[in-house]
Amino acid sequence: MRIFSKAAFAVVLLAVAFPAVAQETKPSITVEDPYARATPAGAQTGAAYMTIDNKATAPDRLTGASSDVASQVQVHEMLMDNGVMKMREVAGGLAVPAGGSVTLKPGSYHVMLIGLKKPLAAGETFPLTLKFEKAGNISITVPVKAMASNQGGMGTMGGMQDNKSGGMGNMDMK
Repeated sequence: MRIFSKAAFAVVLLAVAFPAVAQETKPSITVEDPYARATPAGAQTGAAYMTIDNKATAPDRLTGASSDVASQVQVHEMLMDNGVMKMREVAGGLAVPAGGSVTLKPGSYHVMLIGLKKPLAAGETFPLTLKFEKAGNISITVPVKAMASNQGGMGTMGGMQDNKSGGMGNMDMK
């Protein structure tokens, strides 16, 4: 009888525990509306934009990214400093507040694609892995929109120009 009671106890325990195990855990970080703009032939840089939502009760930080479309991928910000548009890597990563979101958009924060292996063409997509301090790696697919696509912001990333050398126009990049 003792064997039966142990077996019955195990069955009851599994029946109670199974729904908790079977419940899906939702990711604390979600990415909405990712996109990049098409780049002209010869361009060495591009950018990806998106909104990052943090549903957790603790803040997180976007510390980096990677993609097979570029040699380097960095989290950047653009800002005005004494009338000069400056772009630089975000030191220490980009904070994503607990229960909040951060929007990466033209003229502001963005994921910078450096050393493009080929132009980003409208209608195509590419993989991008975002690296978070707490949430870990999150892989997304980024659709490429036509160059004229303007979702608010700076149009063609401010002073960036294609000057056949992939330069940055009058922008100070640090």
